[in-house]
Amino acid sequence: MTEEETFKDFRNIVTFLNHVRLQVQNVDKPLYRGTWHCFQSIVRQESMLGLYKGIGSPMMGLTFINAIVFGVQGNAMRKLGRDTPLNQFLAGAAAGAIQCVICCPMELAKTRMQLQGTGEKKSKRKLYKNSLDCLVRIYRKEGFRGINRGMVTTLLRETPGFGVYFLAYDVLTRSLGCEPEDPYMIPKLLFAGGMSGIASWLSTYPVDVIKSRLQADGVGGVNKYGGIMDCVRQSLQKEGYRVFTRGLTSTLLRAFPVNATTFATVTLFLIYMRREEECSMQNSEPPAVQLQPQPSSINY
Repeated sequence: MTEEETFKDFRNIVTFLNHVRLQVQNVDKPLYRGTWHCFQSIVRQESMLGLYKGIGSPMMGLTFINAIVFGVQGNAMRKLGRDTPLNQFLAGAAAGAIQCVICCPMELAKTRMQLQGTGEKKSKRKLYKNSLDCLVRIYRKEGFRGINRGMVTTLLRETPGFGVYFLAYDVLTRSLGCEPEDPYMIPKLLFAGGMSGIASWLSTYPVDVIKSRLQADGVGGVNKYGGIMDCVRQSLQKEGYRVFTRGLTSTLLRAFPVNATTFATVTLFLIYMRREEECSMQNSEPPAVQLQPQPSSINY
């Protein structure tokens, strides 16, 4: 993993910590008034290290998730044949659904680790040593079903969310005219990627709130919700429709830079690889005449 990817994961977990705690806090006794107050409270009460709780889970899983997402999406587009907006949505949705196998347990561990020792500089009683220990303990207590808590809501979020993600990126890059020869291609790619991330989160954010609440349920030893619909019902009764926007600000603050760099990096890498492949094919001779391809005269 590169330094840029590592930094991105650290920034990701900092904003996600605010996002989760705002989503699941008790509305009767709220600890945080908003994103900035949540950030200040964590630093003051739990030190700077409190911002990095649960970092082990995304560090282990994000590389695999990105590989699955872009790999499945690319293969799905080749199977579908035509490059149309609908096919972009379908290929993205397929990628989002498949990566849930890793995403759901990863986010469960991350959520549980982030909620551990809330408001304490030194946790008096640590239930989990790290993300892996968290998943092992949940598995021993609740079995396979336990480590996949929230899988249905994860599927409901990720399937359409990634469909919108790739559809928005395709539409924006076409509209902006992101061609390899364009001197402003990189800024355009960054803008398209960032806005695609925002569009994806806005399209499924209410489901993410319910997913976080279900995965956090039982942390204190008491289960509040009997299922997805019960969670929706209780949340609406106590907090109204505003419950579905809790933590949205911190999520969007993270979404633009993370997805801008992700999409721009992947797109530029693919352009580079295609150019290398074309140069290799142009400079190679038929096997009967020349067994080894000629080296490319172009330096990248």
